[in-house]
Amino acid sequence: MPSLNKKKYRTFQDYLKAKYKGPFMATDILIRCSDDFKEGIVLIERKFAPLGLALPGGMAEYMSLGDNAIKEAKEETGLRVVLDNPNKPLCVYSTPTQDPRAFIASVAYTARGYGKLKPHKDEDAKNARIFNLEQITELLDNPTIWAFPEHHVKILRDYLMEVSTYGKIR
Repeated sequence: MPSLNKKKYRTFQDYLKAKYKGPFMATDILIRCSDDFKEGIVLIERKFAPLGLALPGGMAEYMSLGDNAIKEAKEETGLRVVLDNPNKPLCVYSTPTQDPRAFIASVAYTARGYGKLKPHKDEDAKNARIFNLEQITELLDNPTIWAFPEHHVKILRDYLMEVSTYGKIR
């Protein structure tokens, strides 16, 4: 329960400097994509800690969250993406411990990706690959391979539930 003896701050910026511990905002993006060999979902392998498989995404910058997701997708996968519904993300997760670096809340979007997978060399993705739904389902049972198991696994499970319930994302 919050304390009734709260310290007053002159400005919101003063509060942020003195006290703010998050949540900070990030976007994740679940990209459906196909190449000459398979249809599936794009996952990246991170080259910076936390290491492991992850959905493309990153910290929110000074733009809409949907635009941020598109920007992060381009940087980490090389794909041009079209969001399924910019005004209705798939899900939002805000568990304080879901990211080991800080309290980071994540807004996850779904999209269709076009082009060739080629992460930008200065970005967080070591590589990007398409995994079919069967492969994704198998990967979900192994939390040790994920960079962010607490929420990326949940996002993928939410997506699979939507697909199995409605046949597609609404």
